[in-house]
Amino acid sequence: MPRETKDAKAARLRKITAGLKRAYPDAHCELDHTSPLELLIATILSAQCTDKRVNIVTADLFRKYRSAADYARASQAELEQDIKTTGFFRNKAKSIQSCCQALVEKHGGQVPRTMDELTQLGGVGRKTANVVLGHAFGVPGLPVDRHVLRVAGRIGIARGDDPVAVEAQLCEALPRRRWTVSSDTLILHGRRVCKPKPLCDRCAVRGDCEHFRTTWGAQPAAAARPAPKRRRPRR
Repeated sequence: MPRETKDAKAARLRKITAGLKRAYPDAHCELDHTSPLELLIATILSAQCTDKRVNIVTADLFRKYRSAADYARASQAELEQDIKTTGFFRNKAKSIQSCCQALVEKHGGQVPRTMDELTQLGGVGRKTANVVLGHAFGVPGLPVDRHVLRVAGRIGIARGDDPVAVEAQLCEALPRRRWTVSSDTLILHGRRVCKPKPLCDRCAVRGDCEHFRTTWGAQPAAAARPAPKRRRPRR
């Protein structure tokens, strides 16, 4: 089989992300939040934790801590207990307090709107910054988590295990306006269908997937069942 050209690969990526958008029309950030600060805190807590668990914890946390100053001046031991069930709670508490202290001291308690400023905050990497930019401020960003890494590599639309490198490959091939929603749909596809053990019979884009083609051989894409739709919860 001839090697796929860069342009052909980019076209396949755009086709796949469009197919996933149709399969998951209500794709969105599943971390409950009502402000940029809440989303920033929730995303820090989501490391190695499910969104469902984070939402349970933040339901009480966001009532208790209303501002960056509240987190910055809190007792670390008390904050650790408040977030304990999200796992790695000591490191997360340190990150939240470091982040919020910087918000108070350098940004008047407000969450900044640029990648450079966000990634200078304690505990905030590119993934977290992209989540906040895309979902709190409407600034195109493409968060790459473990689901995006797995799906992109398996389908064959990006190469490597480095999230920054994979982000760059995906962003290069996609229009900026599609960065955020493409990440949302890749994440949902990874959670529901393209799991560590993939459910290829349920995949809406298997006709363009390298893994499916090499593992199962060329079969009609029309035979695949579309991924199940999910209603967006009311906030």
